[in-house]
Amino acid sequence: MKLYLKYMSKTDQDFKKIFIKKKFHLIGHRASVYTIDRYNSPDSFITGAGDGFVVKWDINDSEVGTVIAQVKSNIFSLAYIPQFHRLAIGNMYGGIHWIDLKTNENIKNIAHHSKGTFALKLVGAHIYSGGGGGKFTKWNIDNCQPMETIQVTDKSIRSIDYSEIRNEFAIGSSDYSIYILDGTSFEIKRKIENAHENSVFVVRYSGDGNNLMSGGRDAHLKVWDLKNDFENISTQPAHWFTINDIAFQPSGNYFATASRDKHIKVWDAYNFHIVKSIDKFKLAGHKNSVNALRWINDDIFVSCSDDRTVMGWEFIENDKETVQKLIKGRIEQIDSRM
Repeated sequence: MKLYLKYMSKTDQDFKKIFIKKKFHLIGHRASVYTIDRYNSPDSFITGAGDGFVVKWDINDSEVGTVIAQVKSNIFSLAYIPQFHRLAIGNMYGGIHWIDLKTNENIKNIAHHSKGTFALKLVGAHIYSGGGGGKFTKWNIDNCQPMETIQVTDKSIRSIDYSEIRNEFAIGSSDYSIYILDGTSFEIKRKIENAHENSVFVVRYSGDGNNLMSGGRDAHLKVWDLKNDFENISTQPAHWFTINDIAFQPSGNYFATASRDKHIKVWDAYNFHIVKSIDKFKLAGHKNSVNALRWINDDIFVSCSDDRTVMGWEFIENDKETVQKLIKGRIEQIDSRM
């Protein structure tokens, strides 16, 4: 007896198959893990959590993490500064800790924002921060001092992103709006009022500078066309609850979203269609809110959660030829059992 499979497609794009499998499941943090950043090698990354620990992990030897810094507060945001081998750490009270990793010295702890430092962004030779109270601040990473501060809104700044192509910042705020700032003068070039029906938790530029993605407490994923005066070209209820983070694959072909609904979803960056969903039932995903995402390379991304764990996901994209080989191999395997 032989079993035949027929694969039909109208376009080569239809032959694209996305596979995701769990690569590692890391434990060690004692509280919710809120933030992820790159570290000092292509295969390493760091996480910050409510236990006050910053832990370094390596995707090739991921069983044991190394604590590289500790503060006496919940860590809400994190930025590694390779030029100085330092950390900027945003805490729940609006402070920023500056840690020298060469000496393990806490250089400074500056109370600057209120109600939490929710966003830290390294751009060139400066750190940019945002938090409760709506202030946007440029920092000197040499002396760890604020250089310039502007009042963007009277509500919290939840997210900051920067487009080098456009030389501009995008800011997501709890006043339901998105603010676009000139990258040099910090002039507010545009305000997208009521961009979401509730707080805007995350904004991310596409690598080509053509689109801006945003997600919020309303659980909607929105796409703004930057070439056409920020026209809203896609709005969809992407999750059940708050979208906490959006992260682009380095190549820019896909992006992932993380949500309080415990799901991670992967999307095509060109047609904004979902290609994969990860949850605790599919691939043994997170059990609680997924708070942050980070692509290590095109093939691996990591996630962190209120369940105190960090997970690594292997992303596999197969083209028409590979899919046909998989189908052929599957047929031959079935035949051998008949």
